[in-house]
Amino acid sequence: MLDKQTFQKISVIGLGYIGLPTAAVIASRGVQVIGVDVSEHAVNTINQGKIHIVEPDLDMLVQSAVNTGQLKATTQPESADVFLIAVPTPFTDNHKPDLSYIESAVKKVAQVLEKGNLVILESTSPVGATEKMSQWMADVRQDLSFPHQQAENADIQVAHCPERVLPGYVIQELVSNDRVIGGITPKCAERARDLYKIFVKGDCLITDSRTAEMAKLTENSFRDVNIAFANELSIICDQLNINVWELIKLANRHPRVNILNPGAGVGGHCIAVDPWFIVDSAPEQARLIKTARQVNDSKPAFVLNKIKTVAEQFKKPKIACLGLAFKADIDDLRESPAVDITQQLIESNIAEVLIVEPHINELPDNLLGSNSHLTGLQGAIETANIIVTLTDHTVFKQIKPTILKEKVIIDARGIWEQE
Repeated sequence: MLDKQTFQKISVIGLGYIGLPTAAVIASRGVQVIGVDVSEHAVNTINQGKIHIVEPDLDMLVQSAVNTGQLKATTQPESADVFLIAVPTPFTDNHKPDLSYIESAVKKVAQVLEKGNLVILESTSPVGATEKMSQWMADVRQDLSFPHQQAENADIQVAHCPERVLPGYVIQELVSNDRVIGGITPKCAERARDLYKIFVKGDCLITDSRTAEMAKLTENSFRDVNIAFANELSIICDQLNINVWELIKLANRHPRVNILNPGAGVGGHCIAVDPWFIVDSAPEQARLIKTARQVNDSKPAFVLNKIKTVAEQFKKPKIACLGLAFKADIDDLRESPAVDITQQLIESNIAEVLIVEPHINELPDNLLGSNSHLTGLQGAIETANIIVTLTDHTVFKQIKPTILKEKVIIDARGIWEQE
């Protein structure tokens, strides 16, 4: 069994949906963990043994780690044996990767680096980002050598190990899933594998950093293309007056066909973002990947037009939008098509908008309006003439279709269309 004392202190930079669970899981293995985040609110919340995000079982894990002294949070990096970078990697308005969060984080980390340290980029990144990270650190610390300079003889080891977990199952999948670990050199990869073996029960597969970066982008682009097929199929079926849910159910009876269910679009910080990193790196070659992104990005507009058309039938329409999160049973609104649809509906000012999202306590600023309200499920159903399902939360699936008979339903998730 690996001696965890090889790594006595680990620092996790970025305490969001990936960083905090990772920090808590490592701390639960008896390793001291320093969590770093720019948000004082996040840091203060964690140091109280509480969490600022929603993820099953995370609250108990963090509380235990903080109470035992294995986990503490701070706003500034301090010395450690390993630094895990888990900060956001969004894209700009023209779909180009924004690496400013990574650059800022690693330059701060570089100030406290010591010979023998290991730096791992977990943030999903375009190909070549890990090499850039090594260069950024070298620019700050010219007294140390890095793998892009001295290869196997470098003072600092640098690797990439992208997260590949499902929101709602993060704690479980951090431990059980296989990990792809790419080092700038083989020595970097082997050193990183030693770290992940502390808490990962799945296989730790070694490759180079560029392949590891591309592996994560490939996984999410594969899923995006498949979702795009389902979403495009739903638009075609609407044009041809065919129930897409019945069609998919029948087609999937073929032994080698497994079509996904369509939705209101694609959200989250992975599938809605990562394919653009490939398109940016190889714009002439990534034709299918780009088209799939465009199909999925256009689906919210299709749903919105359906809502507006139905609303014209009422003098004073009241529309209940069920769900804001980008997927079921989580509170994550990042890149959510449901938020996009709801925001545009509010801004159009054609109806009173009743918003039901059981996993948040207040609306984000972009959804605040004189015609919008965050409300409970029962009240929304009783009040609204039009009910729009945008997220398939479990609580929505428990609604009996019989109580919806007097309502106009636009079911973008197929909760009741399949009944």
